[in-house]
Amino acid sequence: MHNEDTFDQESDELFEHHRIKVDPGQKALRIDRFIFDRLPNASRSKIQGAIKMGFVMVNDREIRPNYKVRPLDEIVISLPEPPRDNEVVPEDLPLDIVFEDDHLLIVNKPAGMVVHPAFQNWSGTLVNALAYHFTTLPEIKNNEGRPGLVHRIDKDTSGLLVIAKTETAMASLARQFYDHSIERTYWALVWGEPGEKRGTIDVNVGRSFKDRRLTVAFPEGDFGRHAITHYEVLKDLRYVSLVKCNLETGRTHQIRAHMKFIGHPLFGDTTYGGDRVLKGTQFSKYKSFVDNCFKIMPRQALHAKSLGFVHPVSGEFMQFNSELPQDFTEVLERWEQYVQYN
Repeated sequence: MHNEDTFDQESDELFEHHRIKVDPGQKALRIDRFIFDRLPNASRSKIQGAIKMGFVMVNDREIRPNYKVRPLDEIVISLPEPPRDNEVVPEDLPLDIVFEDDHLLIVNKPAGMVVHPAFQNWSGTLVNALAYHFTTLPEIKNNEGRPGLVHRIDKDTSGLLVIAKTETAMASLARQFYDHSIERTYWALVWGEPGEKRGTIDVNVGRSFKDRRLTVAFPEGDFGRHAITHYEVLKDLRYVSLVKCNLETGRTHQIRAHMKFIGHPLFGDTTYGGDRVLKGTQFSKYKSFVDNCFKIMPRQALHAKSLGFVHPVSGEFMQFNSELPQDFTEVLERWEQYVQYN
């Protein structure tokens, strides 16, 4: 039986996937932890399995699972299957197209769909669907394998994406994102009530040093990249708040990291600690209500609500809006009723 956290070795031939040179100043660290920190999409148990099977070599030698990396070690990870190339396999998957012309299209992405193929998600992505429906989408240099994409949203975030259909559209939209002139509004359900009904979070964000899968705030500004989120409370529901967020910059997990930084993680966000009761009592009726909401929407409560930009050819400013998906709407209505009757 196949287990996603183990490697299936079907042949004796191994193919190099990763080669890592350890920094001169690296402190002693178990090799599984060291690799885990540098390959954010690989699970710890999968890495340990690879080490036990001899797929990880250090300085051309097999090592034990408790080996500790040393400065200037050369680590090579090889697997029984060759690395994926940048070829995207077209898949006949449904696309919710909000708008389309000869130059671009606006897609409403459902929660649960990965935007582009990557490690552990080679199929079923938005890009696989785009490759099926559109055969000649352009690509940005050094971003091969992601045709049409000029931005992305997280797997479990729903909402609007703009896709370029021509080189001209790709260049124009990419420039607008670079200049931060694209208008992007997200709606989020967050724990608690922000003290200020409106505010701006101007705090650097970047990869966590402890866990590379997380984005964290660096309030001193000494690490990370400049990030600005403007927010406004739309509904105050005592235990949670519906918040509108406008992105001035578009860093990875920016809203999720910024809202956690100000003490209001997104409701249901397992990665950033929003998947447990953070506001309110612990009595069983309330906890049962919250757990039921988590079951209805087993993801972070974040939706890319609107998108505004200048059309690459006509020069006209275009604005697109989307409705909240059913799971988000249902959870929001339940909170409104709970607050009203309790």
